[in-house]
Amino acid sequence: MRVSNNSMQRDPCAYLNDILEAAAAINEATAAIDESSYIGSRLIRSAVEREFITIGEALKVIAVRNPHLFEAIPEGRQIIDFRNLLTHEYLNVSHRVVWGAIQVHLPVLVEHCRQLVDELKNGNS
Repeated sequence: MRVSNNSMQRDPCAYLNDILEAAAAINEATAAIDESSYIGSRLIRSAVEREFITIGEALKVIAVRNPHLFEAIPEGRQIIDFRNLLTHEYLNVSHRVVWGAIQVHLPVLVEHCRQLVDELKNGNS
């Protein structure tokens, strides 16, 4: 499989939108379930983890290409580390920790990213 190199020309807003879209997918997948249902569904867990990996990848690109923008996302480093855990240490992933990230950290990230998108669109950043 060949991967396109179009990412080099992408605007920082595009990566923030990738994060927002992945977060929306996580919220959609988990909106009607509780922690127990989440833990019991491999399909939902897999989907959620994949979206968190996407979020972490987008943040990694932002960190390299636009460090100033990355600094405006306080939880950015923690989420990249979380992505690395999901990708490389999958046997050590706690489903309760992922559920907690969905409930506590994801809404904060979404708010920061929405604010940054607004600022970039309005030319304030």
